[in-house]
Amino acid sequence: MDINSNEINKKLFEAIDPNNSYSMEDFDTEFNSVNHTAHISDLKMSIKFINKSNNEDPEFQTDGAAGFDFRANLPSEGEVITIGPSGSGNNVAMVPTGLFFELPESIELQVRPRSGLAAKKSITVLNSPGTVDSDYRGEVKVILINHGTEEFVISNGDRIAQGVLSAVSNGQFVRLDKVDELNETERGSGGFGSTGVK
Repeated sequence: MDINSNEINKKLFEAIDPNNSYSMEDFDTEFNSVNHTAHISDLKMSIKFINKSNNEDPEFQTDGAAGFDFRANLPSEGEVITIGPSGSGNNVAMVPTGLFFELPESIELQVRPRSGLAAKKSITVLNSPGTVDSDYRGEVKVILINHGTEEFVISNGDRIAQGVLSAVSNGQFVRLDKVDELNETERGSGGFGSTGVK
C-alpha cells in the first residue's frame, strides 16, 4: 500500500472525532497493511519554523516529551532581563525567543510554564497557557510573572517556558449557534466550587 501521510493524518483526526461516523476500527482496517515502523517519519506532522535567535533550534528532548523548550533571545552580549519580586510593580516581563512558526489550521502552539521554574523560583507564564494561533506569523514572546519574593534574572539562552502543540476545533470546523435556552443538566449553573472538595 502506498502511504500518503497527509491522508493518514486526515483520517486519524476523523477517527478520533466523536461526532464522525468514521471510527478507529475503520482507520485500523483501512491502514492495517501500512508498515508503521518503516514509515513513522512520514507520518509525523511538519511544523515549519524560523529561528532568528542566537540559540539552538527547539527540539523534543525525548520521544515522550509533550513539549519543547523556549529559550530567551537577548541580542546584546551580556544583556539580561530582571523581573522584580511580587508586589514590586515590575514583576512582569515579555521575553523574546527569536522563533517564528507556521502552524497548520487545526493546530495551536501553547506556551506553558516550566515546572522547575514554577516550583523553585515562583516564575510562571502570566497568560498560561499562551496561545499562538495558526494564522500568526510574528515572533513568539513569552509573558513571565514573578510570584516570588526575590528578583529573577534571565540571561540569553535560558530556558523560560515550553511549547506544546495541540489540536483545536476552530472556525474551520465549528459553528457557534445562538439560541434562547440551553438543555438542562443535573449540575445546571453550579459554578466554582459547586461540587465541593471531597
